[in-house]
Amino acid sequence: MDNKANIAVLVSGGGTNLQALIDAEKSGIIEHGDIELVISNVRDAYALTRAKEAGIKTAVVLKRELGSQEAFEQRIMDLLAAHDIDLIVLAGFMSILSAEFTSRYPERIINVHPSLIPSFCGKGYYGLKVHEAALEYGVKVTGATVHFVNEIPDGGRILLQKAVDILPDDTPETLQLRVMQEAEWIILPKAVELVSADILKTAGKPV
Repeated sequence: MDNKANIAVLVSGGGTNLQALIDAEKSGIIEHGDIELVISNVRDAYALTRAKEAGIKTAVVLKRELGSQEAFEQRIMDLLAAHDIDLIVLAGFMSILSAEFTSRYPERIINVHPSLIPSFCGKGYYGLKVHEAALEYGVKVTGATVHFVNEIPDGGRILLQKAVDILPDDTPETLQLRVMQEAEWIILPKAVELVSADILKTAGKPV
């Protein structure tokens, strides 16, 4: 680490949140962090293409090839160590990390969740399921939350939240897109910058 925190982004899908981070780094919103590595647990995830087009190093780690959760996580940890990673960002990463893994990186892993935690969060709430639940329950406001990751799914300390109104004709798909555009893509880069700057201060580096 020099005057920027080294960031790894863990992905599984299309990488829209990763793109928001790439764009935020280019525009200067993320001033104190540098995306060094993108790790996917899906071989053909489009997020890998986004990373390569941005000149970011990529890696694919497949649990089925490694045979166990322990081996899967060890491979990720080896990659993080090899690239001197300071901050881990889960951006649509569809794999629950064990308590053993998360405890190694206290307040160094952040995740964006598509609801206002503590609503519609925890085990089983991911992707469209979150928005389906919000519409089924009839809430009028939803949003997104960026939080630190610990051993409890969606249970770590909250960093930032942003509310999004639910419209009368919303479907899970339209709501998902609006929450991404109006909340996730805004607060995730802001949170990455906040934590990156804090990492540098903690390390005694100039900010």
